[in-house]
Amino acid sequence: MTPAAPDLAASAATLIEAVPAMGFGHFIAQSDVVGKSLLAILIVMSVLSWALILIKGLTQLLRRQRSEQFLGFFWNARSLDEVAAEIGAHGVRDPFGHLAAHAIHARQHHAKYGAAKLEEAGSAQDFVTRTIKKVLDEETTRLENGLTTLATIGATAPFVGLFGTVWGVYHALVAIGMSGAGTLDKVAGPVGEALIMTGIGLAVAIPAVVAYNAITRSNRVLGARLDAFAFELLTFLSMGSPLAENGRTATPVAPALQPLRPAAA
Repeated sequence: MTPAAPDLAASAATLIEAVPAMGFGHFIAQSDVVGKSLLAILIVMSVLSWALILIKGLTQLLRRQRSEQFLGFFWNARSLDEVAAEIGAHGVRDPFGHLAAHAIHARQHHAKYGAAKLEEAGSAQDFVTRTIKKVLDEETTRLENGLTTLATIGATAPFVGLFGTVWGVYHALVAIGMSGAGTLDKVAGPVGEALIMTGIGLAVAIPAVVAYNAITRSNRVLGARLDAFAFELLTFLSMGSPLAENGRTATPVAPALQPLRPAAA
């Protein structure tokens, strides 16, 4: 090795040590209060989003299992009295049981007391219909809990990250201008670091959007099944006889469900 080789290696090592380490840690260390606040907001959004995803996912799984159990019992029961006795003994833990319990109680209440109050005015069928509509509205509201937060996070997180990027690029360019060094190596590092905030915003938003779409579809399917069950239950309570052979009913067509569909918010 020539004498100049050690000097060249030493100069390269000195140059490498002089170049500041770039990356997420360096970006956070160089960020001001605004940049760190935006990062904290994105972290809170991510934690809240994943908490809602896990809670809603587990709730939907339990609701689906309990609904299948209740529907299996309901259509194999010999009478509504047997259904009412089962509900009274074990309570309700699913939307279909909640709907059936209120509808049966409404019919029994109207048969016993009649139209004692304004909300009970009309025939027994009118009172049961209003009760079913009220329960459907309650179930729809319960299913939609948390969806507004997920939608908000999915829609705003990318812009929060983009704001952090714009803020970081601005300060990086100001610092470069004050130093007087406008070479590519001086510009690319700070600007590239500022893009980290956009990546974080997208990482927060994407799971929230995917979960919102999945949960919304699941709720729409459950709402359609509740509509069908409400129609069959109302007809059964009104006629006092099974709707089809073997105690099971066919799913009604969509136009017949419209009067029982709760109004959209």
